[in-house]
Order: sequence, then C-alpha cells, then structure tokens
Amino acid sequence: MWRSAFLYLSTNAPVQHLATKSRVARKISSRFIAGDTLPEAVAATKALNSKGLTVELDFLGESVTDREQAEAARDTYLAMLDGISAGQADSQVSLKPSQMGQALSDELCYDNIEQVVLKAEGLGNFVWVDIEESPTIDRTIALFKKLRARHSNVGIALQSYLHRTRKDAQEVISMGGTIRLVKGAYQEPPEVAFPDKKDVDRNFKLLTEMMLSSGPFQAIGTHDEKMIQNAIDYAQAHNISKERFEFQMLYGVRRDLQERLASDGYNLRLYVPYGDRWYRYFMRRLAERPANVIFILGSVVREAMPIR
Repeated sequence: MWRSAFLYLSTNAPVQHLATKSRVARKISSRFIAGDTLPEAVAATKALNSKGLTVELDFLGESVTDREQAEAARDTYLAMLDGISAGQADSQVSLKPSQMGQALSDELCYDNIEQVVLKAEGLGNFVWVDIEESPTIDRTIALFKKLRARHSNVGIALQSYLHRTRKDAQEVISMGGTIRLVKGAYQEPPEVAFPDKKDVDRNFKLLTEMMLSSGPFQAIGTHDEKMIQNAIDYAQAHNISKERFEFQMLYGVRRDLQERLASDGYNLRLYVPYGDRWYRYFMRRLAERPANVIFILGSVVREAMPIR
C-alpha cells in the first residue's frame, strides 16, 4: 500500500508542483540534496571537505529512454569532473547505467560511461557505477567487467540483500576491483532477495569480511552501527589498515555518526546527490523502501537528542 502511494505521488504533477514550490519541502530536501546546480554541489562538497570528509557526487536522474537525454547526462558528468577539478574539491562521481542509456542499448550506455571514466582518468579521479533493479544486474556487471578490464579508476556498487551478490563480489574481487557494498533498497521478490533483515545483515557481514580480506581498496556503505562496528572489529582483528577501506554514507543522514567516524580516523565518503529532479528521486526512494521514512525521521531525532 505505502509503495503504491509513494509511486503515485512521484508521478502526480499537481502534488509535485506544490512540493517543489513549498519552502518547507525544499528545506527538508536540502538536508539530503546539495542544491539544483553544479556550483551548489561543489560548494557543498568543499564544505564537507573542510570537515575532513570526502564525497561522491551524483547528478539526479534515471530510467532514461531518449538518446539525447542519455548524452546530456554524460555531458553533465564530464562538466562535473571539470567543476570538481577547477574547484579543487575532493570528490569522486557516481552514476546510474539507466541514466546513461542502458534501456536503449548496451553499446550506447557503455560508450557514454567510458567517456566519463576516460575524463576522470585524465583528471586522476574515480567513477562509481551504481547497481539498480535485479533485471538489469547481469548487463551492469558485464558493463563493469568490460570497463574494469580497460580502466582501473572504476568501482561498482553491490547489494547484500540479493542472493546472487556473493558470487558477483567474488568475480569483482578476482579482477582486483573495488566494491561499494550497500544493503539495497529496491522492491525485489523473495526468490531474488532475502526478505528478512537478519539474513540481509548476515550476508552484509559475510561480504564485508570477504572484501576487507581481498587486498584491493573497498567501500562499506551503511548507516547501521552494528555493521560498522563489525567492520571495525574485523579489520582490527586481522591487522587491516584503516587506509585499506572507507565507510560511505548518505549526505544528511546520521551526521553525528559521520563526525564520530571521521574523528576516529576512518575514511568517510558521503554520497551527495544534486539536481532539480529531487522530488521524484526522493519519492521513489521512499517507494522502494517505505521504512526509509521512519529511518530518516529517526535519524533527525537522534541527532537532535543531547548526548549523555
């Protein structure tokens, strides 16, 4: 019921118009989205850098079905890399294959992404390929393998709630690849994804330990303090340096925890989205996992509570 309601709201033009014109809605979104424009995103990035935090910028947009839109998204990322370099900001970039034309053809999608990777390579930067719904994963993994065979400055996100991810992670690690491990937030059937949180957490823990023991630099994307502590304990027990991995979190979520990890000397990178498509992005994230509403509200409340 909640999923259907959020999906309906995401495409309801009158509601979208009201939300995007609402100062309250814009204020809420500004906590999680770093403005509409690249200069705003670079300014937010530099502000985070000043606190010892690194960033990965994401230009909002997905599910592109028009070639011109896919190429425009590519050009935005090329400009983003120039903006990061010119602003001397410490930020990588993160993109979605569906934004780069995957629905149109694998060849177009690969060409668009490789142009971004080549630009980043020339600037000494790094590109993250996001993982999306399960029907697209085989194509995304194949795309990543082709990219990684030619370029070392590219990593991929994998989701611990999918049954297949252990095999995917082993294949990426065998290539010397870098993974951003997340739990996953799309609605998937039980034959594809673990329906119970305890199984998702168990797999996240197993995959974290596999990644930390792999050798290549790895990224652990979570706000779950139990998963974070497990990674810290495992790294300490196996003499794995803090320089071998990083934690990744969402911009605006659990800022108290972010500051604590940074002060403890851990590498911390924030996923910072920007763009004027924030309304649909935000509503779709809630549709994928309505529990995120409670999570976000809880995060705000926890930060507001005085430390005892």
